[in-house]
Amino acid sequence: MAFEELLRDLVSQDWYAGQIVATFTLPGKAPNYAESRLSFHPAVQGFLERQGIRLFTHQAKAAELILAGEHVFITTPTASGKTLAFNLPVLSRLLADKEATALYLYPLKALTQDQLLKLRELEAGVGFSLRPEIYDGDTPSEVRPRIRAQARILLTNPYALHQYLPWHHKWARFLRNLRFVVIDEAHHYRGVFGSHVALLLRRLRRILARYGAKPQFILASATIANPEEHGERLIGQPVAVVKEDGAPRGEKTFVFWNPFLDTNTSWSNQVASLMAFLIGEGLQTLCFATSRRLAEVLATQAQAKLPGKRVMAYRAGYLPEERRAIERGIREGEIHGVVSTNALELGVDVGGLDAVILGGYPGSIISVWQQAGRAGRGPKPALVFVVGQGDPLDQYFLRHPEELLTRPHEHAIINPKNGPILFRQLLCAAGEFPLTTKDLELFGAEGDVAHALLGSGLVAGTPVGLVYAGTVPAVELVNLNNLSDRTIRIEVDGETLETMDYERALREAHPGAVLLHQGTTYLVRELDLGEGVARCVWEEVDYYTEPLICEDVRILRALEERRYGNLQVGLGEVRVTQAVRAYRMRRAGVTLGVEELSLPPVEFDTEGVWFALPRELARDLGPDLAGALHGAEHALVAIAPLHALADRWDFGGLSTPFHPDLTAPAVIIHETFPNGVGLAHKLFSVLEEWLKAAADLLETCPCQDGCPSCVLSPRCGNENEPMSKNGAAQLLRYLAESLVRPR
Repeated sequence: MAFEELLRDLVSQDWYAGQIVATFTLPGKAPNYAESRLSFHPAVQGFLERQGIRLFTHQAKAAELILAGEHVFITTPTASGKTLAFNLPVLSRLLADKEATALYLYPLKALTQDQLLKLRELEAGVGFSLRPEIYDGDTPSEVRPRIRAQARILLTNPYALHQYLPWHHKWARFLRNLRFVVIDEAHHYRGVFGSHVALLLRRLRRILARYGAKPQFILASATIANPEEHGERLIGQPVAVVKEDGAPRGEKTFVFWNPFLDTNTSWSNQVASLMAFLIGEGLQTLCFATSRRLAEVLATQAQAKLPGKRVMAYRAGYLPEERRAIERGIREGEIHGVVSTNALELGVDVGGLDAVILGGYPGSIISVWQQAGRAGRGPKPALVFVVGQGDPLDQYFLRHPEELLTRPHEHAIINPKNGPILFRQLLCAAGEFPLTTKDLELFGAEGDVAHALLGSGLVAGTPVGLVYAGTVPAVELVNLNNLSDRTIRIEVDGETLETMDYERALREAHPGAVLLHQGTTYLVRELDLGEGVARCVWEEVDYYTEPLICEDVRILRALEERRYGNLQVGLGEVRVTQAVRAYRMRRAGVTLGVEELSLPPVEFDTEGVWFALPRELARDLGPDLAGALHGAEHALVAIAPLHALADRWDFGGLSTPFHPDLTAPAVIIHETFPNGVGLAHKLFSVLEEWLKAAADLLETCPCQDGCPSCVLSPRCGNENEPMSKNGAAQLLRYLAESLVRPR
């Protein structure tokens, strides 16, 4: 093992208290090169020969399919050379056809900047000018006409494309000659965002057809479980998948660290100490944090332990030049450590780091491998620390570390037929040019959508189709990241610090909330929902805040129901009412106080899964019934992200000894997205596995009466009362066994 001596030094530190619970070393593998020669343009082939580049098998397979005219989905691990695999055939085609153009889409601006540099290096190596350019909200207005007139490769993001499609006439030259649409980091397009992007791509295809263009789509992604399905749903056309990885891989050592085995120091102090130790040993280290606030805290604490070294935080919300400077500092070795949100999880090139710390389970197996892949890169050995937080999934993997490394990747789930999303995107399409019945078929619209559009008053009927008739541009009605049209500005002394969507602001920018920005704490004094602004002041505080959310869930319609003896399980449409009724002030996991709030509730319809329990089970649980239901609800929500590419906050739940719509004790788990994006359907398809994992979570947790690692939830509006861990374990085991042996 490459890091054996370093780990011996680590356990000899006076602050080490036996937190390492498991160590695994995954062997490296040799490269697998392609033997056949591809029909690249002579200039591209000459570049490969001059540079001595041999293609890996998956790169050659992808290039072969692209050159043959197929829509292609490349889904291989981090640092396997996906970018080269699609750039080579794209450049070959653009060199052969002097008018051809290509559009590259990236989910983040930072990634766009990074890939522009790579394209320009490749362009210089090949010896031809293809004028790749970035065109997004940061592009100066004075250079935009030149880019539209000259660029043959355009790099942008879905947010910018969404804004520019109504101006398609300005892009006639580029669109008429478009041969390729490259969608990088395709696994990032999931949930509401992915559903919006799928319809955005249909808007693009509709416009391209008007200009006589029918480009190939090339998707690149981290490994996911359903590339064929996801690719087809995203672009609306079948894809050929390349997933066998021929790239070399260095030995990778995973160290699982349970900070709660040392009760004398905080989680964040241990992570900062671990980071300081690794940097002190000469390892350039990247630590991933699960929130912006945590990234700021950890960077500040690690920097304090490392005088003479540079440790920086990195996250969304920083100015572009600030992010570029940090990326450059990492690549050039001037920054010795960085604490990042998942903003550095995607393919931004920061070089090959020596060590990565996963400061908490990032929410998906895909993200685990993406983040771990930031260390080592290529044949270089890598060290990865998995430092669990106190919540259920983190502790589940600390007790089952081998499952984290062997569990299959999740399914990426989107739903382009989500009603509110489809409606808004059709408004945008109608604003681009008249919408016809044939167009509605392209978007997969079902039922009398035209009638609904006309009934909204935002669309007018004409002899050539439906046209947008609103007073505000249609694209301004659509937020690609969520279903809310409202945003809240976070202000300090009249200056905008950042923005939040309406629902998030209710949770995180309510009066009394603590916000953190670059190590500085701000206190929210006022949330003015009418003006759309949260007014903050700078104030140094040593605590953080958590919202307490109350929910009510009513069942509107069953889509599917199953009976297992007297147990009833259903999937269907539900109506959720959520209210942030209070917030909790906490320091180092200890509650300092609770303050009541008076904020408007949020109501939406979505999809959920419910369990209506038989009377005999309710009788067996006796006085523990309410606590057992509550614990089972929390465990099912906690374990749900294991079965779909989703965040733990993408699910909510309700438990009650009597639900009026089911006339029985019930647990309901629902999506937090209006109309649903398919997560509930996924859970319903893996009921047995989901229930078993939730039961295992409780049965293997060493606590006696319940803890944040199993049934206690920080967002519970009832402050985790009543609660029965043992009753919940009994209930979940009953449910899991009922599915195997119907009673």
